[in-house]
Amino acid sequence: MLQVARLAPKLLGESVDLVRDFLRTQQNEDSGFKDRTGKSDLYYTVFGVDSLLALQSDFSRTALQGFLQGFGNGEQLDFVHLCCLARCRAAIADRLFDVADKTKVASELLRQIERFRSLDGGYNPVADSAFGTAYGSFLALGAYQDWKSELPEPLRLVQSFKLLETDDGAWTNENILHNASRGTHAKIGSTNATAAALTVLRNLGMPINPAVGDWLLAQVHPQGGFRAAPQAPMPDLLSTATALHALDGLQRDVSEIKEACLDFVDSLWTNQGSFHGNWSDDTLDCEYTFYGLLALGHLSL
Repeated sequence: MLQVARLAPKLLGESVDLVRDFLRTQQNEDSGFKDRTGKSDLYYTVFGVDSLLALQSDFSRTALQGFLQGFGNGEQLDFVHLCCLARCRAAIADRLFDVADKTKVASELLRQIERFRSLDGGYNPVADSAFGTAYGSFLALGAYQDWKSELPEPLRLVQSFKLLETDDGAWTNENILHNASRGTHAKIGSTNATAAALTVLRNLGMPINPAVGDWLLAQVHPQGGFRAAPQAPMPDLLSTATALHALDGLQRDVSEIKEACLDFVDSLWTNQGSFHGNWSDDTLDCEYTFYGLLALGHLSL
């Protein structure tokens, strides 16, 4: 994702400086990035750091390390923030850690992540769960890739995704929507869960039914952008960015929807240097800044 987001300046042009300036306003004195209430948060820090990296803007790795040290090895963090800690530490590792330190840090972080392995082989934000989630598995695999480590028992993870398949040929996020006793599936898929599943399966070298690309393209709103699910009333930036990323991984042609998607992303842009999450969203943050960059990166191809 970060590699594609680096292409966003092709479309942003001189507005790149506005984005850089916005990101600087989002970093607190402790070097963490603001959540929607203004407090430093690991989750938003990931998007702040990745956005700066995408724009090839430098930042103080040493100062960021000071912020990250407050979280120790992540043993007190929930799963999502633990994966965020892993990604942030990976972003500064090459400049601040020697080989031995990197090995030690990676080993401990990944050990913590394995606490959230579900019984079916996936990953779930709730420890000791029977079933994994698409989002949890996506985050876990990303953490292993950030640290250039092999995911243990990848086939078990792949098998867990069978329980997330939906009747319409996509994926849902949680197995709770399935009737396991009857072997039936949820009827309707989710754009973001489907994008996460596709990305995980593709990175693990698994074959993917090309028809799922048709399902994703069917989620395009008439006014551009992608909906989070078939019944969603409006498109949103997260779904648009992840769907475009998944379609690119499938090598699907999106030329027919490109202009409409560009118009949609442009409708969310503000001269403050960021993007709203959807047409009803009034708050700006680092998360949607990154998703705006990711969407523009794909639309620049």
